Amino acid sequence: MTTDLAMAPVRSAEIAVFRAPIEKAVRTSFGIMHDRPAVLLRLEDEDGTHGWGEAWCNFPSCGAEHRARLLETAILPKVIGKAWSSPAALSADVAGQLEVLRLQADEPGPMSQALAALDIALWDLAARRAGRPLHRFLGGRGDGSMPVYASGINHPGIAETIRRTRAEGYRCFKIKIGFSEQSDAANLEEAFATLLPGEELAVDVNQAWTRRQALAGFEKLRHWPLLWIEEPLRCDSPVEDWAALAAAAPHPLAAGENIRSHADFSAAIIRRHLGVIQPDICKWGGLSNCLPVARAVLKAGLRYCPHYLGGGIGLLASAHLLAAAGGDGLLEVDCNPNPLRELLARPFPAVREGRITLSDAAGLGVEPDLDAVENLVTYRAECR
Repeated sequence: MTTDLAMAPVRSAEIAVFRAPIEKAVRTSFGIMHDRPAVLLRLEDEDGTHGWGEAWCNFPSCGAEHRARLLETAILPKVIGKAWSSPAALSADVAGQLEVLRLQADEPGPMSQALAALDIALWDLAARRAGRPLHRFLGGRGDGSMPVYASGINHPGIAETIRRTRAEGYRCFKIKIGFSEQSDAANLEEAFATLLPGEELAVDVNQAWTRRQALAGFEKLRHWPLLWIEEPLRCDSPVEDWAALAAAAPHPLAAGENIRSHADFSAAIIRRHLGVIQPDICKWGGLSNCLPVARAVLKAGLRYCPHYLGGGIGLLASAHLLAAAGGDGLLEVDCNPNPLRELLARPFPAVREGRITLSDAAGLGVEPDLDAVENLVTYRAECR
C-alpha cells in the first residue's frame, strides 16, 4: 500500500444525498427499504484533483441525511486546508480527533460510516494524482478481474430474479432466508430448481435466528450445496453461540459487515468460527482499515468477500479493494433495481460469465453522472 505521497491540501468538499424511488420494496428480516439512498462525498485538492467516497446509509430510513450532516459539521472542517501525506494518516488523525465526540454522542456506527466516505475519497484522489488504478495504487498485482455474485434475491420471484441476473452475466447468487421455516424451505427449493450446472448459491439469514433456531435451520440446510450461510445469529451473540454453530454448521459461516474494529476482526480470524469474512468498507474502516483486515483474512487461510449494499462509488471501491487484496473472494452486487448503482459509477463494468474487470483508468476509474440523478438529490452541502 502506498503511504508516502506528495499531496496538496483539500480545498473543498461537496456532499450530496440521493434517494431513488423503487417499485418493489427491499425486505430483510429486520427492516424494509422503500427507496434506495446514497451519500456521496467529493473532495478536491488545491491542484484541482478530485476523489469520490460513499457512506453506508441504508438503515434506519432517515439515516442518509444524518450521515451527510456528520460529514458537513463534524468531519470535513478538520480536513479542509490540512496538510497530509497519506490517506490512511489523515483518516486516522481525523478519527482520533472525534473519539470523545463519538463516545458522547453514543453513535459509533454513523460516525464510522461518514469517516469511511472520507477515507475512500482520499484514496481515490491520491490514486488519481498518481495516475494509477486504485487497486494497483493499493499494492494489487492482478489484472483487476474478479468473480461476482448477485445478492438481495428474495421472495416473491426468486426463480425470475435468478434467470434475469443469469442473463445479465451472473453465475453465483445469494438469497435471503430467516423469515419462517416454511418460506425458507420454499425459497431454497425454488432457487435450486432454477440453477444450471456450475452455478452456485449462498444464503443470508440477516441475524434473524437464535442459537436454537440456527441449529435447527442447519439441519434443513445440510441437504443443499451452499457456498456459505451468512449471519445466522445476531452480530452481538456470545462467542460460545458462534462456536456452537461453527461446530454444527454443514457449510462455512459468513459474517463481518457488522464488525467495527481491528480487535474484533482479529478475534474472528483467530477463533475461525467464520470461513468467510465480509468487511463493508462504507460501514467501517474505509480502504485504510479494511485492506489490512482482508490481507489478515487471506493469510489465515480464510476467504475474504467484501460485503456491500449501496450506490456505485462504494461498489467500485469494494471491487478495487478485492482486486488489491487478491484471493478467491467474490464481489457482492445487489441485484435489486437501483439507478444509483450504475448512474453513480460511469462507465459501470459489465458482468461477463460471472466476472467483472476494472478499467485501467486512474483512481476508481468512474464518475457519477450527476445530471442523470439531479432530480434524486434530497440534500446538498459544500465545505471550503
